[in-house]
Amino acid sequence: MSPTRAAGLVIFRKYNQGVQFLLLQTSYGQHHWTPPKGHVDPGESDWVTALRETKEEAGLSEEDLEIYKDVSKTLHYDVKGKPKDVVYWLAKLRNPELEVKLSYEHQDLKWLPLKQAQEVSGFEDMKKLLAEFNEKADKL
Repeated sequence: MSPTRAAGLVIFRKYNQGVQFLLLQTSYGQHHWTPPKGHVDPGESDWVTALRETKEEAGLSEEDLEIYKDVSKTLHYDVKGKPKDVVYWLAKLRNPELEVKLSYEHQDLKWLPLKQAQEVSGFEDMKKLLAEFNEKADKL
């Protein structure tokens, strides 16, 4: 069985001399916290999906972001017993004061430094991804 594919952006901003990550809380299921992401539609590339989902879920367009195409990671896990692959790219919010506009799919958002973002995300693979991306973001 081939995995379900999804794609998204791990968005950060430089704020008060530190890196903060954007996490969105789902309005369905267990209300988990995640970067903007979504399923790849038939005929759509991972990249196009990441941009589309970020616009739909957070109201942020490609122009609002500085996206680092060379900084990406794919997470592999099971959802309800079925394999899923999610590719994320690192992206910096150009204007750290820009308002995020949630879609109906999410009920809350937080800008968090690494340790808090890791705690809220809850999943070990996401914690590792955030740590890796934080190291890169710190230098950008």
